[in-house]
Amino acid sequence: MALVDALVLERQHELALRSIELPLEVGPGMVKIAIHTVGVCGSDVHYYTHGRIGPFVVNAPMVLGHEAAGTVVELGEGVSHLKVGDRVCMEPGIPDANSRASRLGMYNVDPAVQFWATPPVHGVLTPFVVHPANYTFKLPDNVSFAEGAMVEPFAVGMQAATKARITPGDTAVVLGAGPIGVMVALAALAGGCARVIVADLAQPKLDIAAQYQGLIPINIRDKDIVAEVARLTEGWGADVIFECSGSPHAWKTIMDLPRPGGCIVVVGLPVEPVAVDVAGASVKELRIENVFRYAHQYDRAIALIASGKVDLKPLISETFAFKDAIKAFDRAVEARPTDVKLQIKVAAE
Repeated sequence: MALVDALVLERQHELALRSIELPLEVGPGMVKIAIHTVGVCGSDVHYYTHGRIGPFVVNAPMVLGHEAAGTVVELGEGVSHLKVGDRVCMEPGIPDANSRASRLGMYNVDPAVQFWATPPVHGVLTPFVVHPANYTFKLPDNVSFAEGAMVEPFAVGMQAATKARITPGDTAVVLGAGPIGVMVALAALAGGCARVIVADLAQPKLDIAAQYQGLIPINIRDKDIVAEVARLTEGWGADVIFECSGSPHAWKTIMDLPRPGGCIVVVGLPVEPVAVDVAGASVKELRIENVFRYAHQYDRAIALIASGKVDLKPLISETFAFKDAIKAFDRAVEARPTDVKLQIKVAAE
């Protein structure tokens, strides 16, 4: 164990920048990484404001942060695909490699997964972390640390697009223009969609989405989403619907949006159970897919960013110094409609 500085969630509503003991021994197959940039995720903020997410409860002080990029500073025995000095990003969920879920390729739903900043596992808003080399990915030279820290949320978009089984030329609808919603929309475009209709209540978020060619913003304060999708698809419906808002209201009319034989991909997680129109899904023979984090997406996500086909830089609203990490979280709690992704630069200037 080593005593290091970190952003610690002491308990609900209480953050502190202080020293804490964290394991930093570099064992076989592990690498030590100097953290450069960490994104502020909605789950981090939810633990701060609510103290829990479902069965995961903050019962002891916990370091926050799981969207991260940094530099390899030490290698454990047996690591050959990385070297000291490599710029990397890290997949934050570590499963049991021998679990049935992992053997099926669905390691993201392994009940034994250890995920950064999910109680009781510490996150990475701290200068150093030790992590399995197999879940550490080298960044190409043209991908910045800031973009590297965006790979984690973009991987959710990649998982959603993969689950959708997009056919080139498809029309998609994304409900919710938050960080994940926009990244899902960009992944859908990269996956072959000709256009993606993005619906939200917040015009500033829609204005950000509108910067991207192929994204069609619709403010559902002013327009009826069912009527707009019908108009844009000549009454047929969209091929794929991505529900990214987590709002129970989305489910009241969601079955009216896809075409017969279309697909609904559930990304947003409502806090409470919602009513689902099973008959509406049945008469169209709709396929409903679910997304929980991601599996096997990091390599593809990094490749798309490096290729220039996906530009996540416009989604970074502001970057805070590590000493201002609490301010960053308080800003995230405000949920300003102009903010998409806030980041914290841990590395010293």
